[in-house]
Amino acid sequence: MEIIADLHTHTMVSNHAFNTITEMARRAHDLGHFALAITDHGPLMPDSAHPWYFHNLTTLPHRMEDIWVLKGMEANVCNVDGTLDFDCDTLKKLNLDWLIVSIHSDTFPGPVKEDTVTQLWINVAENPLVDMIGHSESRFYPYDYDAVTQVFSSKKKVVELNANSCVVRPGNEQNLRNLALACKKNQTMVAVNSDAHSIYHLGRVNNILELLKDIDFPPELIVNASKENFIRLLRERQKTILKFMEETE
Repeated sequence: MEIIADLHTHTMVSNHAFNTITEMARRAHDLGHFALAITDHGPLMPDSAHPWYFHNLTTLPHRMEDIWVLKGMEANVCNVDGTLDFDCDTLKKLNLDWLIVSIHSDTFPGPVKEDTVTQLWINVAENPLVDMIGHSESRFYPYDYDAVTQVFSSKKKVVELNANSCVVRPGNEQNLRNLALACKKNQTMVAVNSDAHSIYHLGRVNNILELLKDIDFPPELIVNASKENFIRLLRERQKTILKFMEETE
């Protein structure tokens, strides 16, 4: 299985990452990727960029270093209602190419009961601006994978299978497997991502690919496993960048 786009990456704008957009794009191109999503942390994270960064990000070209670059954000869930740290009116105006929503312990109260987190993700799924649910397998924020992935499937949300989770969140390996199995059962789209914070982490997703092979996960549900899958997703979500891609065909 080949991954043609990494849909969760960070640049030095998030202070705990180490490379520029140009460097990340160049490395993704060298890896043979078709596209790359730049998704620095939303403003509630302690080391996030100033909100002006996200407004100015949209002025950058869609193609850099001979690769398609999706301009995005990893927004934070900041309460049990599923409210994000960037208001929806502003997000609409930004018209980002890719919006991830994640729970981070720095920005979210805990511990939280399973039924509360389950309802939280159902609330997030109702937000039409959300493209992907980030690293949601954490054992500190458990939820009903079966019930929620059914909702994600119906709302056309992508569930991330994060290759970096086993490194920075050890102990969640079984949760990742259970989440993948729920996505398979409920025909929920997934993305295999590195969550890279440097050029040296881009492309390191073999642990997730091995997991998906082991459970015989359908390739057609992996949005970044082929150019066809990825283009189909962009078309379904009516992404502006698709127009520029089609103009160059």
